[in-house]
Amino acid sequence: QVQLVESGGGLVQPGGSLRLSCAASGSIFSINAMGWYRQAPGEQRELVAVITSGGSTNYTDSVKGRITISRDNAKNTVSLQMNSLKPEDTAVYYCHAEIQSSRWLPRYKYWGQGTQVTVSS
Repeated sequence: QVQLVESGGGLVQPGGSLRLSCAASGSIFSINAMGWYRQAPGEQRELVAVITSGGSTNYTDSVKGRITISRDNAKNTVSLQMNSLKPEDTAVYYCHAEIQSSRWLPRYKYWGQGTQVTVSS
């Protein structure tokens, strides 16, 4: 059993900052990519940022320069530091990870339960 548990969402004013965290737990042999997606009401889920086990990162264009993804491989955690937040960043944010539970099993994709981020004055 593998679980991803997110924390850190909330309400923030435009221009403010939030930090989201996600911890993977359970039967974990290795974790490949970890990332954050978001889904606004009436919209499809979209990639926000992703980071590989080696630390390479990729961001969607709308968040470049404002949002930073990082991970701690020893603790199986991934974080998203969000600065200069805009109302259009309002969405449910989901943690995602590609996890191999044992050396004899393939990698599977896991999702967190989601955390609400609301940017409003």
